[in-house]
Amino acid sequence: MLDQLAADRTLRAVIVTAQGRAFSAGGDLLEFNNQLQSDPRKLIETLAYNQRVFARLEALPVPVIGAVNGTAVAGGLELLLCCDVLVASEDAKLGDGHAKYGVVPAGGATVRLFRKIPVNRADAAFFSASLFSARELSEWGLINEVVPAAQLLARAKDIALQFSRQSPEVLAQIKGLARAYSNANGYDGYKAEIDAFTKHIGGKDLAEGLAAFRDKRQPQY
Repeated sequence: MLDQLAADRTLRAVIVTAQGRAFSAGGDLLEFNNQLQSDPRKLIETLAYNQRVFARLEALPVPVIGAVNGTAVAGGLELLLCCDVLVASEDAKLGDGHAKYGVVPAGGATVRLFRKIPVNRADAAFFSASLFSARELSEWGLINEVVPAAQLLARAKDIALQFSRQSPEVLAQIKGLARAYSNANGYDGYKAEIDAFTKHIGGKDLAEGLAAFRDKRQPQY
């Protein structure tokens, strides 16, 4: 599915949400323990596969919006950390419960959470294994907006629509630049921006954007 989304040139945004009262409680620890006891190597392979799936979601060339409709813990939080923007219902709660059950996080949370919020906040989330309200996490900077539950999906769609009006080529470049900067030591983000801009100047989106500005109209990408 993610490969199909990545290859779809008509796609402008993705919304990640869930049905029911909870977003995701993470992995089934009973099944986790069964796999650990029967074949630890297979369990590790499963965790590595999960990481690759999350990485594919994070690397989609379009904006990914997480719509948090309830509780998101551990693996649920790790999934949301792969999103670019988070909007949550007022009753949503998020947290990392790995430490509570003696499980080392293996879905990328120890990398991504420290990129999203201040170190001391991330430490508190990991060390306490607590759930935090959407309002509190909005104050921390993890969640972009908090809305009434009945308005959650509509607001996520509004955000997706707003993003879809922008140049898809530029948004893809911005995502790529940001991810490269956060993933590499000694990365020269300024040079990479110039290189990306140089590649972009011959593209149709820049031409359309400039023409629309000149003609005082909305661009049609």
